[in-house]
Amino acid sequence: MSPDDFDSVKGDSDLTFIPVANPNTLYLAMTSTFKPFDDPRVRKAIALGIDRSRIVDNYFPLGSEVASHFTPCSIANGCAGDSWYDFDPDAAKALLAEAGFPDGFKSKIYYRDVFRGYLPEPGIVAVEFQSQLRDNLGIDVEVVVMESGEFIDESTNGRLDGFYLLGWGADYPHVTNFLDFHFSASNPQYGDVHEDIYGLLEVASTIANEDTARPLYTAANNAIKRIVPMVPIAHGASASAALNTVQNAHFRPFGAPLFHHTDPGKDTFVFMQNAEPISMYCADETDGESLAVCQQVVEPLLGYAIDSGNIESRLATDCTGNSDATVWTCQIRSGVKFHDGSSLDANDVVASWAAGIDQSNKNHKGNTGAFEYYSYLFDGLMN
Repeated sequence: MSPDDFDSVKGDSDLTFIPVANPNTLYLAMTSTFKPFDDPRVRKAIALGIDRSRIVDNYFPLGSEVASHFTPCSIANGCAGDSWYDFDPDAAKALLAEAGFPDGFKSKIYYRDVFRGYLPEPGIVAVEFQSQLRDNLGIDVEVVVMESGEFIDESTNGRLDGFYLLGWGADYPHVTNFLDFHFSASNPQYGDVHEDIYGLLEVASTIANEDTARPLYTAANNAIKRIVPMVPIAHGASASAALNTVQNAHFRPFGAPLFHHTDPGKDTFVFMQNAEPISMYCADETDGESLAVCQQVVEPLLGYAIDSGNIESRLATDCTGNSDATVWTCQIRSGVKFHDGSSLDANDVVASWAAGIDQSNKNHKGNTGAFEYYSYLFDGLMN
């Protein structure tokens, strides 16, 4: 919902107000393969020249936070290292002048007209960025709205030649979910990749103990601040709503609502989301609209509880790791049937994983063929 609707929903006896506890991040991105974003002085000037507090105060609901780091502080090690730059337009203008742009430059700011917990009013916020870039830095940007699927494809593959507004909602409560996807060696989103960042993340991701990994995440977050591949803006509070006739209406902290846990009291359950799914090849999608549908038809080994971030059994009754968490053995629930009556066994689990992670597998088709989740979670695809 728009933050403007929160009080209306709370005051409507026919509706249930549902806070969404998903950790998230909004960021203003730039791709360094396009000028003038190849100059780190320009990127740092942008970081100094955006009044992020003004954006959160004016356009985000209560409970939202100005981002001190890319990852929300509710995630362990998310806020290790130095906080982000304070608003300093004079220093920003001086840096732009040093980079050869004393009078600013022309560019574009792209967005998709899709409400998110991290971006509740996309069109209004895009215009606010347009105004700030002009007034604070002399940068003249055109606001460009794109279709959701095209925007995701173009932005995440580093093909947008200006600024763009994008964000991330947590899939699981670990800092790798935020940092490893966005700053890995294989992510073309920001243009040049930086070993100063991804080298640390690759090592840290192999360490199960949070305290042991903290110095690496401190160094990685400091490198992100120094290099400025993007500007973290906000961690947004958000909410949804349901008719009060729907029993157990919910939004999980991690993942989409699970419709089989709800009871609408009639044969038809209507669920509204921000856009159509991009595709139904679930292993090859990353956007929330596709994954919300996918999570109704694809069941994992383990999942997150509706009312917490606690892990619970799904297709597996138990999964046990070895001492360094590199090998996991899962016991599969017995008696599980596919829609055609055939029985689930361990071979089906292996086949499902192979379709995503093994590029030589006959079922490795997908929509774009990028299989981004498999790639970033496991540092690349097989074969």
